[in-house]
Amino acid sequence: MAARRVLIMGAAGRDFHNFNVYYRDNPAYEVVGFTATQIPNITDRRYPAQLAGKRYPDGIPIYDEEEIGDLIGRLRVQDVIFAYSDVSHPYVMHRGSQVIAAGANFSLLGFNETALKSKKPVVSVCAVRTGAGKSQTTRRVCRKLLDAGKKVVAIRHPMPYGDLVKQRVQRFATLEDLDRYECTIEEREEYEPHIKNGTVVYAGVDYAAILAEAEKEADVIVWDGGNNDLPFYVPDVEIVVADPHRPGHELKYHPGEANFRRASCIVINKIDTADKKGIEEVKANILKYNPKATVIEAASPVTVEDPAAIRGKRVLVVEDGPTLTHGEMGYGAGVIAAQRFGAASLVDPRPYAVGSIARTFQKYPGIGTLLPAVGYGETQMDELRQTIEKVDCDLVLIATPIDLRRTIRFERPALRVSYELQEIGKPDLDDVLAKLL
Repeated sequence: MAARRVLIMGAAGRDFHNFNVYYRDNPAYEVVGFTATQIPNITDRRYPAQLAGKRYPDGIPIYDEEEIGDLIGRLRVQDVIFAYSDVSHPYVMHRGSQVIAAGANFSLLGFNETALKSKKPVVSVCAVRTGAGKSQTTRRVCRKLLDAGKKVVAIRHPMPYGDLVKQRVQRFATLEDLDRYECTIEEREEYEPHIKNGTVVYAGVDYAAILAEAEKEADVIVWDGGNNDLPFYVPDVEIVVADPHRPGHELKYHPGEANFRRASCIVINKIDTADKKGIEEVKANILKYNPKATVIEAASPVTVEDPAAIRGKRVLVVEDGPTLTHGEMGYGAGVIAAQRFGAASLVDPRPYAVGSIARTFQKYPGIGTLLPAVGYGETQMDELRQTIEKVDCDLVLIATPIDLRRTIRFERPALRVSYELQEIGKPDLDDVLAKLL
C-alpha cells in the first residue's frame, strides 16, 4: 500500500517530536511538510535531512500555517496532525474544520504514541496554561531532589529557534553554555535559573537522543514542560500546575485539560494573590475530573530589589513574553509589585513599540499596558531594547524569569521582580516525591 501523505501542524516543538518518535521511520506514512505558527522566523525553512532520517534525504519543508488550505490540495495531503499547545478547544476545532473542509483527515497523536520510557525515574512538571508557574515548581522539585543527594538532570521542552542540526542535543551546565549556543531570551529564561540552582539542563530537537545522554549522568530526570504541553517522557510522578487567576481554563485549553485529567499531583499555585472564588472553582474541577490527584496549595511570593524605589514612580512593567501572548495572562508579578509598593501608574508601551514588538501587540491586543519580553533572535531582542529605551517612564520593573539587564543593555533605571514557589501546609512536594527518595 502507498504511504499516507501527512502534514504536521506545529510550532517547532511538539511537531518535531511527534515526527521523530512516530513518523520518521514509519513506512506507512510520508510526511510532506510541517506548518508553523506562534514562533516568528521558522517558516520557509526545512526540517534538515540530518534529523529527518534516510527516508527524507532532502529534509522536509516548513510552511506558514496560513497556507494550509492550499497545501492540502497542492501536496495531496491525506492526514493533518495537530501538534502544538496552549490553544483553546474552539481554536483546535476551527483548525479541524478548515482541514476537513479542504478534504483531509484531522487528528492528534495521543500520549502513549509519543511518550518515551526512561531507564531512570522521571518527574514531570507541566501545567494547564502557560504562566501558571511550572518553572518555579520545576526548580523547587529539582532543589528538593538535589538536597536529598540525587543527581538531577532537567530536560526542557524544546525551543529550537536556531540551527536545528546544531541544536539536536544541547547540554547546559554553565552560563557560558548559554552564550555558546547563542540562546534567545526565551531559552535563557528557562535554562539560566536551573543552572544557578545547580541543575544540569538538556534540551534540543531529538528527545530520544537527549534522553540517552541525560541518563548517563542522572539519578532522577525532571521533565520541565513548555506551554501546557504533555510530557515527552513517561513520568513516575506527574505534577501539573493550575492557575486560580484563570479558573476554568483547566477545562478549556489543549492539551492542558489532558494534563489536568492525567496528573498524579495538582499544584494550585498563586493562592496568595488569587480570589477565593477562583481557588474554589479549581478545587471543584479537581474533585469532579481528577479526584485521585494529590492537591498541593502553593504561593508565588513576590520580592523586589528595592521596594521603596517604586513608590510614586511611573513604571514600565516587563513580563514574561509567552505568558502574556499565547498564555493570555492579563498581569503577572510585575503588576503585583507595582500595585503593592505604590507605583503612581503603569506606562503604556504600545505607542513606543518598535518593529516586531509592535506587531506582537497587534497580534495579541489583550496584552494591554504591559511589555512582553519576547526575544526570538537578535533582531527582536534589539527591538525590545529600543522599545524600552523609548518608553517615557521613571522606572522599569523586570518581572521575567531572568534579569534582562544581563541580556539586553538599556539605560533606563530598572528593578528586578522575582518570585519562587512556596508550598502552604500539607501535603507538599516532599510527600509527592517521597517514593523517589
